[in-house]
Amino acid sequence: MAVVAVAALGLAACGGGSGDDASSSGGGKKLVIATDLPLQGVAGDAQKDTNDIIEIYLESVGYRAGDFSIELKKYDNSTATAGSWDAATCSANAQKHVADKSEVAVLGEFNSGCTKLETPVLNQAPDGPMLHVSHAATNPGLTKAWDPGEPELYAPSGKKNFARVITTDDFQGTAAADFAKETLKVTRCYILNDNQTYGQGVSKAFQTQASKIGIEVLGNEAYDPLATNYTALFEKIKQMGPDCVYVGGIYDANGGQLLKDKISVLGDNDETTFLTPDGWSGYPALDAQPESEGLYATFAGLATEQLMDQQGVAGDLLTKYRAKYGRAPRTSYALYGVAAVQVIMAAIEQSDGTRKGVRDAVFEGAGITIPAEKSATGKEIVIDPATGDTNAKDISVMRNHDGVQKFLQAQPVK
Repeated sequence: MAVVAVAALGLAACGGGSGDDASSSGGGKKLVIATDLPLQGVAGDAQKDTNDIIEIYLESVGYRAGDFSIELKKYDNSTATAGSWDAATCSANAQKHVADKSEVAVLGEFNSGCTKLETPVLNQAPDGPMLHVSHAATNPGLTKAWDPGEPELYAPSGKKNFARVITTDDFQGTAAADFAKETLKVTRCYILNDNQTYGQGVSKAFQTQASKIGIEVLGNEAYDPLATNYTALFEKIKQMGPDCVYVGGIYDANGGQLLKDKISVLGDNDETTFLTPDGWSGYPALDAQPESEGLYATFAGLATEQLMDQQGVAGDLLTKYRAKYGRAPRTSYALYGVAAVQVIMAAIEQSDGTRKGVRDAVFEGAGITIPAEKSATGKEIVIDPATGDTNAKDISVMRNHDGVQKFLQAQPVK
């Protein structure tokens, strides 16, 4: 976007005026960090909360990383028509990130499908791959062998630039199956997926582990997010006698209707377990939906309730957030957004202020480590320079009760 006017791009900026060209180093130079999140649709409120708590964090460090002043720009990768992330918008945003020479790193995205579109573009930036750090993109193929050609597809320059501060869906799907077997005593489960990158990946992991530990998998089927109802689908599933339905995907993909029709045909969530991954976490509309009572959701990290109990950065940020907004963030991913920014800020501090220098701080040498006492998650964050993955492998189980999705238990990762 080559320093296009903020209003023209639908962006909000803070921490100073327009960014200087970051292609050369210099004390006090302004560098831009971008966030790239779906700010419209049912996920929009929670994503705004992520941006807001990042602002609080940046204010606390004076919008500075080492010798550099920092500006935050907020991109929206969703559309009102889609009501969620949009492939064309993700691709266009990636080109804008590359074109704006003041930007040195991108935080995003919330959805793995969008990340898979943006990462290769950022990776081929002409002045060096742009550092790309996600707090929520959990598809394994972004960093490890998963589907054909992965993860090499996302580093066409031959140099990795994508990192994340959250664990991956091969661990999340496996942990969900273990929880279903060990805690819920599930024996027969039907799997639905929303036919998106994230949903297919986490469903694959759940199915593999479920079959291994003795849960009978009755099917793994993609449902149509554009369908007006799913009564016939659940009538078919009912004939198989399941005691569980696992839905891999995002609530944005017509999850509200899917849940309504599941309840109407298969009974409430105590009668037939409804289990989801973190694509069904952090949605106020879901929590307000009566049919969500008793729904279980895994979250690939530590829940906000766990983080609030901690002393240090996490508790301090949540206290400041509550003081300003009168409530906690509406997604547990909000603090992971701060953690991703902490990785970016540490990379900037160790760099010469160029895109190449910021990226190299993460992927060359020892990588990035955020000590536990400084981490927004209260735990040490280590980014492996060989893969871009983090050492953290926390899985939380949440349950909806009385209009709130609450932390239930930590689930061991095997």
